[in-house]
Amino acid sequence: MADRLAFTKMQGLGNDFMVIDAVSQKFPVAKWLTPERIRRWADRHFGIGFDQLLLIEPPARRQSDFRYRIFNGDGSEVEQCGNGARCFARFVAERGLTDRREIRVQTAGGPIVLHLTDDGQVCVDMGRPRFTPEEIPFKPPVTATGSPYTLMLSGRPGGLDKVTLEAVSMGNPHAVIQVDDVDAFPVEAVGPVVESHPAFPRRVNVGFVEQQADDHIRLRVYERGAGETLACGTGACAAVAAGIRADRLQTPCRVDLPGGTLVIDWSGRESDTLFMTGPAEFVFDGEVVVESTD
Repeated sequence: MADRLAFTKMQGLGNDFMVIDAVSQKFPVAKWLTPERIRRWADRHFGIGFDQLLLIEPPARRQSDFRYRIFNGDGSEVEQCGNGARCFARFVAERGLTDRREIRVQTAGGPIVLHLTDDGQVCVDMGRPRFTPEEIPFKPPVTATGSPYTLMLSGRPGGLDKVTLEAVSMGNPHAVIQVDDVDAFPVEAVGPVVESHPAFPRRVNVGFVEQQADDHIRLRVYERGAGETLACGTGACAAVAAGIRADRLQTPCRVDLPGGTLVIDWSGRESDTLFMTGPAEFVFDGEVVVESTD
């Protein structure tokens, strides 16, 4: 016996997703959504190919319109994904799952609010940035007196024995590292070492920032469980929040990623929420066969 599962491929600035509607079609999550199956679907040679899988479910709380779950290509579930949130908003609106322009969504990282704009973009209320180590979570070096932090690296990746970073949570953990030239910096070597550093007990997304102006940065992100991606929405939010907090940046701030541009707006007050605006695009619809013994 086999079942056919409908899905949609979407992308936000090149950060690509397999979107599964578990609201209007049968989808036994516990049975079908195993880490092994996600890894197989994520494979770009033998599967569908994607950075993350987005699951749309009915809300578990009255104050939310939907529940939104995110799984990396390695099968691990994560708390938040900004580019995915924009794709989520366009999907539920254009597929008739809601007629609201303001969509309240429950995530593992907390509630978020998505706003559909008249020009086809999506503005996401990403919640407030968090800098307290316990909230990230992050275990600062015992000699640290505050941000920024110096983290020692094993194996001298890219010829470096340490990096200086700021730690931020946007519902998921981020390390923000300032660099002189984001193209020349050894992201491929340093990224995985920082991602799995013992100072970050849940691993961490690693952002490498080159400042262009006080309202403009370039950014590359090495994501947990996915490697370097063309864009990371929460990474852009974390990079700008860290820069505003340190008086390097002002709001709104343009963030250029390999896949395109986002605009981040934050007051700098830690009690205020942060807003991210950017595009979300449909790529194609498809079906995948799910074997009962698969």
